Formats: sequence, C-alpha cells, structure tokens
Amino acid sequence: MNTSLKLIVESLLFASSEPLTPRQIRDLLPGKDLKEIKHVLQELKNEYEKMDRSFLIREVAQGYQFRSLPLYGPYIANMPSSTPSRLSRAALETLAIIAYKQPIIRQEIERLRGVDVSSLVRMLLKKGLIRIVGRKSLPGRPIIYGTTGKFLEVFDLKDLSSLPTLKEIEELGYGEEG
Repeated sequence: MNTSLKLIVESLLFASSEPLTPRQIRDLLPGKDLKEIKHVLQELKNEYEKMDRSFLIREVAQGYQFRSLPLYGPYIANMPSSTPSRLSRAALETLAIIAYKQPIIRQEIERLRGVDVSSLVRMLLKKGLIRIVGRKSLPGRPIIYGTTGKFLEVFDLKDLSSLPTLKEIEELGYGEEG
C-alpha cells in the first residue's frame, strides 16, 4: 500500500465526527512520526484555506476537524440534525461564567447570576458542555465544574485561551446597559 500520508490523514479527518489530535492520528498510523503528522496537518489546513471552498480544516479543541464556513451556517441550520439544540440566554450566561471562571462551584455561579442555576447546570452536564472536575475543600464538599472538549468544539475554539477577552466583548457592544 503506497498511499500518501496526506491522503490518509485527510480521510481520517473526513471520517471522524470529532476533532482528531496529532497524537490520535499517530496512534492510528503505527510507524509514523508525530512531527511528520503535524507537518501534514498544517499542509492540509493551508491547502483548504486556499481552495475557496465552503469548508476548511480548523484547529478545534486541541485537534483538527473539517468545518463549514460561518457564511453557510444559516443553510446548515435548516438541516435536520442531532447537533446540540440552541441554548437559552440563561444557559449561555451560566456557561460563560463557567468558561471564564473555571474551576467554579455552583454557589459561585449563583452569586454571580443572582438566581438558582441547578437545572441549568444539570442541562449543561447532560449536553456534555461542562463536566465535574472535582470537589472543593469546603463544608459540604461542593462539586467543582469546568468546560469540556465538546464545549470547545461547539463554540469553534482551539482552547480556552481562544475565548474573547472582556475588552473584545465590550467592543462588539455586548454587556452595555441600554
């Protein structure tokens, strides 16, 4: 079998429903070097960016995945799918607090939001957007929450450092009183 490594990696990305890390790809290809796989991933990423297609390869959740361009989002949204349903404003606010303040306990989230978030936290856990990361050394040993790889994937983020800063959010006009 004399198949190009680039074509093999491309086919793995195409067939995967989740982002693949270079290490995961290497584990699927015994005898291949991690450095070589990273080089091929970068080549593929660059090629797809130049192709002027409706999709490209993005680095998401510390892995690589085919992604549609945002321009085509409204058309894709009309397709029946099993992707996560839309989140309410309250759920998004709760998720944002967890993302920016993690690791965080429910009581801290409630103090910041000013309302009970038990049902929202359960729903975010069920959707796989947050996870339990441990217990805090306080009376009652409250559960500590953090975001998941699926959170990064759903919001098209490479890692948590890709979250917009408060200044960037303010520049977009969010958070202003009106």
